[in-house]
Amino acid sequence: MAESPTPETIDVRTIPKPERHPLVMAAYQKLAVGSGLILINDHEPKNLKVEMETEFAEALGWEPQSSEDGNFRVLISKRAATPLPHVLADVGELGGVVEASGSVWQLQPQRRDLDANIIALSPGGEIKEHIGPALDVLIHIIDGGGTLETELTTIPLAPGQIVWLPRRSRRRFLADEALGLKYFSVHQRKQGLTITSRH
Repeated sequence: MAESPTPETIDVRTIPKPERHPLVMAAYQKLAVGSGLILINDHEPKNLKVEMETEFAEALGWEPQSSEDGNFRVLISKRAATPLPHVLADVGELGGVVEASGSVWQLQPQRRDLDANIIALSPGGEIKEHIGPALDVLIHIIDGGGTLETELTTIPLAPGQIVWLPRRSRRRFLADEALGLKYFSVHQRKQGLTITSRH
């Protein structure tokens, strides 16, 4: 029976801090499924672990190793060829009256083709009239209500609706004066919108 190959060792203790995470991420990407690498650091890299779990989900193996020299060692393994499908958020936990306008949830992985976020507008809040980007956007109204003003019409918004925003269409969002507005948005990657309040 063939022995498993000895994992590559990456010692980042002397590597400048801004270079450490990209170095480890790149090394992980090159791993074959079922193989791993040993990371040596002068402290437990909790932020790196969070970043890699966000990026690769359960495809990532993270097993701290015993160490007698005071340094931190962990075996980082590649358990699957791609990140695994997984639950990102429960919109039921994001309900209620909106206290402030802004993005309350975002799709985090850096290696992605989509942008997705949950936008909250406080009561009476507004996304000013603008022409959308050169891509289509789908939104799902989660909570509250309000109106979507288009170039020719005004559309009442209510929970449960799925609304298509065609590329380069003119739009303005106004949140309900009492309940605010919360919606899920998904689209190809693009820059975010500026959210303001009328009050």
